[in-house]
Amino acid sequence: MLAFQKVISGLRTAGALKCHQEQSHKGDWMHSVWFGEFMGTLVLVLLGDGVCAGVTLRKSYAADAGWMVITTGWALAVLCGVMVAQAFGSPGAHINPAVTLALAVVSGSYAQIPVYWSAQLLGAMCGAALVTLHYAPHWKLTPDPIAKLSVFCTKPAVHSPAANVASEMIGTAVLVLVVGAIFSHGVAANGPAPGLGPWLVGSLVWGIGLSLGATTGYAINPARDLGPRIVHALLPIPGKGGSNWSYAPIPIFGPLAGGALAGLLLHFAHL
Repeated sequence: MLAFQKVISGLRTAGALKCHQEQSHKGDWMHSVWFGEFMGTLVLVLLGDGVCAGVTLRKSYAADAGWMVITTGWALAVLCGVMVAQAFGSPGAHINPAVTLALAVVSGSYAQIPVYWSAQLLGAMCGAALVTLHYAPHWKLTPDPIAKLSVFCTKPAVHSPAANVASEMIGTAVLVLVVGAIFSHGVAANGPAPGLGPWLVGSLVWGIGLSLGATTGYAINPARDLGPRIVHALLPIPGKGGSNWSYAPIPIFGPLAGGALAGLLLHFAHL
């Protein structure tokens, strides 16, 4: 999500992916775009779903702590996920398929999408699995199966498919547009000071959660919703219900559409 201009430049360079693949062949696969996206998304979901579990599950010290704690936890999860992704070899730190798609629209290069998306989805699944393990004694103490599902994935406060898609599109478009603004020359000629970018993006996600997140739970990230939903369906969580697959397309296609539209705007605005 960070170093916006560097990522776009990298996407325009056909040799960028080849370079990372060559590094992988040399044994440096643990410092690559794929592994960086995998680890960053794992940490994002581990901490993000973790705060949902802490607030939702019974006998947790954080039980019923509320929306402010959830939005703050997710903001810090993004901050940590971005830094981990960068440290492990993904300087752009997308950790979100909608951001990857937006950058592809901006640059006109789509070749690396499978690399990013596969890493992000698998990272999200592993992060959710770790949350399940971490809170192992609490699942059987929580009687509500819907509450258990809400630890893993989003659901609308009011079921209205058209409005729910619009909410996810708007939230994701704001995410992409403001990230583009943060790293634009109009805000700072040389971009944010080193190390400041992750904090600004984390603050942005906090703001989105507080202002726009209360309608659908603000997935704004298809991997963050789909990966944990798959884990919920697969793992033997005590007393769980269904995984609400009828709603699942909304937090996938809504963010992707919002990211693509925002990418088009950034493309023509030349930020």
